[in-house]
Amino acid sequence: MLGFVENHSSPRTAAFFDLDKTVIAKSSALTFSKSFYQGGLISRRAALRTAYTQFVFLAGAADHDQMERMRTYLSALCKGWNVQQVKELVAETLHELIDPIIYDEAASLIEQHHAAGRDVVIVSTSGAEVVEPIGELLGADRVVATRMVVGDDGCYTGEVEYYAYGPTKAEAVRELAESEGYDLARCYAYSDSITDVPMLEAVGHPHAVNPDRALRREATAREWPILVFTRPVRLKQRLPSFSLPPRPALIAAAAVGAAAAAGIVWYASRRRHAAAG
Repeated sequence: MLGFVENHSSPRTAAFFDLDKTVIAKSSALTFSKSFYQGGLISRRAALRTAYTQFVFLAGAADHDQMERMRTYLSALCKGWNVQQVKELVAETLHELIDPIIYDEAASLIEQHHAAGRDVVIVSTSGAEVVEPIGELLGADRVVATRMVVGDDGCYTGEVEYYAYGPTKAEAVRELAESEGYDLARCYAYSDSITDVPMLEAVGHPHAVNPDRALRREATAREWPILVFTRPVRLKQRLPSFSLPPRPALIAAAAVGAAAAAGIVWYASRRRHAAAG
């Protein structure tokens, strides 16, 4: 798709990917509503409402106000959920729900960036308990995601500790660049949403992927490349020998700025690094 050649003697670089409708064809958080319903976390009515919210999201009608309402709704919905149960439900249904909706074009692009020596970072508004295992499935090196406050009882309080959305995504990108030594002028970023313009502006190579109308206008005006991903393909179809190895441990990043201090940037060691070690 795109030819990348990285000079390994130069400063490090990374490719930052939004997740929903950029790497996968749906909303990662909303995709698990059926699993949460079957696991007893949400009611049938809530599951139906979540399905409608997914439809609005996919129809491209989720503007800033819609996203804010979605955040409020999901925060209230998950209040009282046991975090360990959520993680177990996600792990049990990850391949069934997420594998079929990964864009083949995005998976190829991730492979190309890795082959060029770049780190791959998933930057998503969805919750960390959902985004982190998806990041591992994709072979991402790092994940930035929304984090909910967890009470002493191991359950969500309904409050948001860190919201990875809009300008805060760009802040996280800059903090990672500072801590990891990324040269942002030589980094890449991909997103479908106008709300991610701050993140796209932060790098030297921004790309609009399946852009909403507002981002398409912005990308056209700024002469940013516009990519169209249309082929969700199971990873096993792309890689017949593919099998998910045991989940590597995730460790918190060094505290760099308020976002990292809040524990929202997590590191997932690349599987090939683990194999090499």
